Amino acid sequence: MNAPYRPAVRDPLPGSETAMDIIFIDGFRGRTVIGINDDELETPQPVRIDLAAGVPRALACHTDDIGDTIDYGVVRAALAEFLREHRYQLLEAFAEAVAALLLDRFGAHWVRVAVTKPGKYDDVDGVGTIIERRRSHSPRRPAEVLHLLGTGLVPHRD
Repeated sequence: MNAPYRPAVRDPLPGSETAMDIIFIDGFRGRTVIGINDDELETPQPVRIDLAAGVPRALACHTDDIGDTIDYGVVRAALAEFLREHRYQLLEAFAEAVAALLLDRFGAHWVRVAVTKPGKYDDVDGVGTIIERRRSHSPRRPAEVLHLLGTGLVPHRD
């Protein structure tokens, strides 16, 4: 894949740690080889991807600048490329990789990814998986902070 996309999503506005702006793509459609059955391993089949990516109160609300948020046009292009290049068999693993792409490459703090195989069976509209992930961070426990302060050290944010 291309070099990592580094959005200009900067530190959120002061006091906005709990506010989350959601960028979403609803109904991205493409074709890819994915599955575990013999009839799925060579012929591309349709998939639908719905995703939501959250950033803490993006500055774009105030700056009106695309560089201050996640550009869903760039995400769309990355999804198209990912459909062509991935080698996953299970929708769960595929969805996990899409979530990682949004968290790592696009700087999202929270994501929800739904991947559907529409029309997989005659008697259902679609089958698939939905996952949610958050950016991992390891906040310090209060006892760790007190210990650091007691030794004269000031804790830093990871």
